[in-house]
Amino acid sequence: MVRDILKIDEALCTGCGFCIPVCPEGALMIIDGKVRMISELMCDGLGGCVNKCPHGAMTVVQVEAEPYDESATIAKLSRQGKNTVLAHLKHLKEHGETIYLQEGFEWLKRNGGKVKFDAAAVIAEVNSYEAFYEIMGSSMHTSPVSSGEQCGSADVAIEKPGSDSVGETPAAQSWLKNWPIHMNLINPSAASFRNFGMLFAADCVAFAMGDFHSRYLKGKSLAIACPKFDNSQDEYIEKLSLMLEKSNVNSITVMMMDVPCCAGLIHIVKQAVLWSQRKIPIRKITVSVNGEVIKDERE
Repeated sequence: MVRDILKIDEALCTGCGFCIPVCPEGALMIIDGKVRMISELMCDGLGGCVNKCPHGAMTVVQVEAEPYDESATIAKLSRQGKNTVLAHLKHLKEHGETIYLQEGFEWLKRNGGKVKFDAAAVIAEVNSYEAFYEIMGSSMHTSPVSSGEQCGSADVAIEKPGSDSVGETPAAQSWLKNWPIHMNLINPSAASFRNFGMLFAADCVAFAMGDFHSRYLKGKSLAIACPKFDNSQDEYIEKLSLMLEKSNVNSITVMMMDVPCCAGLIHIVKQAVLWSQRKIPIRKITVSVNGEVIKDERE
């Protein structure tokens, strides 16, 4: 599989930072006077930052997609110095990528004598660093990051007060447990999808159904898409297949409107499951424009 990824020419980069606000994934940061990609894992390859670079330092190139290797990544970043490694590891912590974070720590412990900085001090600093969602108790409304950063693809777990309580759930309560939710922004390795059931819904479904949260979203991680307007079905198939491989999604519920264009959603899911070579239960729910369930089928 080939995917697009950003390439930065450090000789041309002046560190102006014009590219950073247009990277919703938060993969770019100015370190030691140069823009660095602190996480290839988060780069979606769309290249929105390329046109914002006044010096032509950025291009999008195609590379063979391989399973993400944290050891290889941190080995590469270590050659750019302590600050780049620190930014990368803190980035992993902010995005809840605890498995990759531990792999990075283990690489530093094994190779501490080969790098040109104090590896133990780096690990200690990252361990003491409190990511914004840890400080704020996973609250999106009190997070210190700006609204622009919240629109990115940083994987944020949203804690639900009273989610373990016994009794009837108020229909008006939100059961959204992950952010972002649009397939264009979701990180294929997002921790919030690991070992959970996925609800893959058409954009319109939640607006048509009054009980969408309490009846269908509770206990699941959400991804939304519109096969008519997104024009990204092939990209969605690739991304979803990666999610099935990396996040061990254990079931998929597809919710679609009773309109012809929504058929693309079930096509995306079936192809992704086929590509991932995993046997995953698929449930398909078709909803009328007045919010009634017309069909509830098992694929």
